[in-house]
Amino acid sequence: MNIFYFHRLEAIFMLPCNIGGHSAYQDFVLNEIFHFYPDPFSLSKDTWKIIIEFWHLDLSLTDSLMMDRYSKQGPEPRLPSCMLRSYLLSIKFKITSITRWVALLKENPLYAFLSGFSFGDVPGIGTFYDFFSRLWDSDSNNLSPKERYLKPKTKKGKKKGDKTPADTESISSRLLPFFLRHPVKPSHAFSFIFQLYQFQFLNKSIRNGLINPARLSLAGDGTPVKTSSLLRKKRICTCKENGISDCNCKRLFSQPDTNSGWDSSRQCYFNGYHLFMFVASDSFSDLPVFPLLERASRHDMLSFLHTFFSMKSYLPDFHLEKLLLDSAMDAIPVYEYCKAEGIQPFIDLKKTNNGNYKYKDTFTIDPDGVPRCKLGLRMHHDGCEPKKNRCKYRCPKANRQKGCFCEAPCSPAKYGRTVHTQLKDNPRIFNIPPRDSKEWDKEYDRRTSVERSNKREKQDYKLEDGKHRSTKMWYCRLYGIMMCQHLDAWKMPSVEDFQNAIQAS
Repeated sequence: MNIFYFHRLEAIFMLPCNIGGHSAYQDFVLNEIFHFYPDPFSLSKDTWKIIIEFWHLDLSLTDSLMMDRYSKQGPEPRLPSCMLRSYLLSIKFKITSITRWVALLKENPLYAFLSGFSFGDVPGIGTFYDFFSRLWDSDSNNLSPKERYLKPKTKKGKKKGDKTPADTESISSRLLPFFLRHPVKPSHAFSFIFQLYQFQFLNKSIRNGLINPARLSLAGDGTPVKTSSLLRKKRICTCKENGISDCNCKRLFSQPDTNSGWDSSRQCYFNGYHLFMFVASDSFSDLPVFPLLERASRHDMLSFLHTFFSMKSYLPDFHLEKLLLDSAMDAIPVYEYCKAEGIQPFIDLKKTNNGNYKYKDTFTIDPDGVPRCKLGLRMHHDGCEPKKNRCKYRCPKANRQKGCFCEAPCSPAKYGRTVHTQLKDNPRIFNIPPRDSKEWDKEYDRRTSVERSNKREKQDYKLEDGKHRSTKMWYCRLYGIMMCQHLDAWKMPSVEDFQNAIQAS
């Protein structure tokens, strides 16, 4: 390890600095792999894929970004780039316990030198947790005070698969103006973790052409993250000693940012967080862009608004063109905001309150926005006029060659009756492209990208197996998994080509 030494008043000031940069790490790995594995090509192909990924993963920027987070006095520190690389390796190898990972670093030379440590000289458990504390911009490990009042259990859906009931119109009509008047500031406790993720992973995916920030298409969805079987809390009042067993006094929570929520997909209650994630829906690898851990009891609409405006504060240069959401965000204020910002909304309609209604006095509109003529027939879609914010529908019993062949025509025109649906009349029902078009279906099908991304995080990378008790550690784990998702999407040489290259060198 290379260290800068400053002599002043007979004191030694030490700061972590890797003078050789990423090339020094590559030379170190090359020497160590042939030292501990005389025949390294006997390692499995899956192991070689991970070796190749971390060989090309340049984390040297971590050292310069974290320079001011270390004291100038004291023992020699570990390189932050090696600490971060080692943590990402533990996620890659699906080791969910820091204690277990430290033990493996001492036992397996491959894990040690891939991290950047010499075998036999690896960091301890406390060093890892000290590193996580340096990533967290708060003196507290949680975002909320540990002493808080009990909250009532959230209501479950009335039918199978129903989400937590909530008045989404009221929530969005109150919160949207609030966030517009009071923009979210990028000053959360996880801000530095996001900075590491953005500079070294998100921006590289942009440079590789995997995400287009100038014409961004985002899919958003919430998913439950179970952190414990029971809420860890204890009494701090004397009500029980006085014979009051059921009081509403404050409790001491070990995980104050979590509570109980309803999981509509599994039809059960859970304790933990509600993770709302935004994913680049037009990226081939379903790459995550921005997450937020909310309390489990929060409805998708509230989590969506908080996460969306937080993302805008952290990524102000991103230009959003399309927004893909599920029916939980189906509310008029959301459509009106998208229209004002020039965003195309692709939002599924709620199962309720989708009855037909009269439009322009004589026409009935179906739930998907298609008008019906006086005979009750669905009219044919005949193009859109984006500049005028309207869609055109024509008579179902007319064509361009033969004209209208209806027995009781409702228009003297040969072409038959036409109807223009104006977005301003009902931005929820009338869309460009229309809901009944193939273009709308094709675009909305991409909303499943966020579900695939959540599956990668929760099942492939075992997000919920962290068993942590602080929001600090949950954010470290979440962003570590997101970093691995971006790393997986980058183009790497094949195992055979890489092995031939190191043999030739």
